[in-house]
Amino acid sequence: MNATTDLTRSVSHGVFTLERTYPKVTPQRVFDAFASVEGKNGWFTAPNENWTIAERAMDFQVGGRERLVGKWASGMVTDFDATYFDIIPGERIVYTYEMRLDGRKISVSLATFEFKPAAGGGTHLIHTEQGAFLDGYDDNGSREEGSREIMAKLTAYLEG
Repeated sequence: MNATTDLTRSVSHGVFTLERTYPKVTPQRVFDAFASVEGKNGWFTAPNENWTIAERAMDFQVGGRERLVGKWASGMVTDFDATYFDIIPGERIVYTYEMRLDGRKISVSLATFEFKPAAGGGTHLIHTEQGAFLDGYDDNGSREEGSREIMAKLTAYLEG
């Protein structure tokens, strides 16, 4: 048997929403942190230092793609491959992405980011993600925790 027939096929689903408010940062500034390689280099990386970027490419437009491949100190390789479906400057980004670990597809997700004016000034960011976790990788809690850690890096980037 080959590797694909040895797997027990399964899919589990998860949904989470993370919200942050940046009192001193405009919605356009928060949006801009998502809209370029330079912006994303400031915060969109693995949550700790045991990971290095092997490849990063970004075509930020509807139909465009983004790819981020990184290698952990353990040798494991992660691969984020996204396609943009909706972009409203300063207001909203919607993309789908698949994640791979060492070449094995572990999930496919729909991610939505909304950039709203906050009461009293600043920005209210809403990140909603819906994931399909594949073939035994049914750990939405881990994905949510990783997203929280990346959002903390975004906060540090915007407020630093």
